[in-house]
Amino acid sequence: MNITILNGNAADDNLDFERYVANLAGILDSRGHRVDVLPLRQMDIKTCLGCWGCWVRTPGECVFADDSMDMRQRVIGADALLFASPVIMGFTSGILKKACDKLIPLVLPYIEIDHGECHHIKRYRSYPVLGLLLQPLGDCDEDDIAIISECYRRLSINFKSRLAFVKRTTADPREVAYAFDSI
Repeated sequence: MNITILNGNAADDNLDFERYVANLAGILDSRGHRVDVLPLRQMDIKTCLGCWGCWVRTPGECVFADDSMDMRQRVIGADALLFASPVIMGFTSGILKKACDKLIPLVLPYIEIDHGECHHIKRYRSYPVLGLLLQPLGDCDEDDIAIISECYRRLSINFKSRLAFVKRTTADPREVAYAFDSI
């Protein structure tokens, strides 16, 4: 399986998270998966301005030249996509949110009814199954985890996919690696 991990750790000094993601990637690799870890804080990803240029002026591409084109290619080429982030102020990191916003060119601007709601139409034949890995920090509680999980579940609907699992870094990395087996 081809797995892309969007590492949303914004802090250089959060070494526990970096070690966890590296350990997880190593376990997945040792199990025969192709793993591509994208350290978002090291990438040049501009903020989405909501200009809709990715649908109108440059269909499927952001109008800004940044690393989001490469990120989208790796995401759409993956069988599974893992969003990985510390929980900061009750949600995933700003850099992971920024990366999620830059995934909008992966769908078309046209609308269809999906799950009884209006959602975008697929641009590609298939999309990766999603997973979510969270590092609870500070005053993170169960409500925070539930809200984040629901937001990413809803993202999976727009992404024509499903959120297969939500795990925390308090779990053994092997448990997270095994979650990919159910995909």
